[in-house]
Amino acid sequence: MKIFLLTKKTIFISSVILLITIIILLLIFIFNTPVNFAVELTHNCVVSDVFIDEISSLTKNSEKIAYLTFDDGPTTSVTPKILDILKEENVKATFFVIGKSVDAHPEIVKRAYDEGHYIANHGYSHNNSKLYKNLDSFKNEIEKTDLAIGKAIGKDDYCSHVFRFPNGFMSPNYKSKKKEAAKLLSEMNYTYIDWNCLNNDSIKKYSSNQLLNNLKKSCKNKNTLVVLMHDTKDVSNSSLALKDSISYLRSQGYEFRNFYSFFEEK
Repeated sequence: MKIFLLTKKTIFISSVILLITIIILLLIFIFNTPVNFAVELTHNCVVSDVFIDEISSLTKNSEKIAYLTFDDGPTTSVTPKILDILKEENVKATFFVIGKSVDAHPEIVKRAYDEGHYIANHGYSHNNSKLYKNLDSFKNEIEKTDLAIGKAIGKDDYCSHVFRFPNGFMSPNYKSKKKEAAKLLSEMNYTYIDWNCLNNDSIKKYSSNQLLNNLKKSCKNKNTLVVLMHDTKDVSNSSLALKDSISYLRSQGYEFRNFYSFFEEK
């Protein structure tokens, strides 16, 4: 009888240990597996009119949400530093990538994607004369960039559905060409977005404190922010001011999101 009780107790303890081990392994798997939503983003995924309306009216919202966006990357000198800071601060951002740079540095784009950032389209060459040569050229720039992103992240038929015009749609340059291109984007199952907040990192050389002050002035009295920065250091280096910028926006009550949030809400 005593032997039977010991055996029963041993089986119970072993079962508990096994259960705990399984739970721990599952948790390790869950927290170390990248949470990717871009698998949903293909050319066969038709975005709704609601999605397009929400993107176009995003900056009119009353919620205090900050969408950090980075243009013109990836670069080996800045993008990894930005990704390090975003990871440390637990902030998800959106990267408007240049296709030729994606082809040059696919591993950086793959890292950004694996860490939950939205990879959006900024054209292949960032060359306005090529981009606006004609509508076929514009379409080719978008499609080549999608192909480059898809190859980098290992997702066939990738389509980000969100484009940012180089220098912004709001810029007066190539205005008539942009209007034609905007109609084509709609036919391609795309929408586009500019920004309503920036730190002027592409205007001239600024120190990190100046970049932060530029951001503070730009976001004053605004609710939802689409913040323009660049993950290059062609003029100023936003990675030097990013941590303080995130801290400031948090102190002002902003929550951080990227464009995946629109798909999550649907």
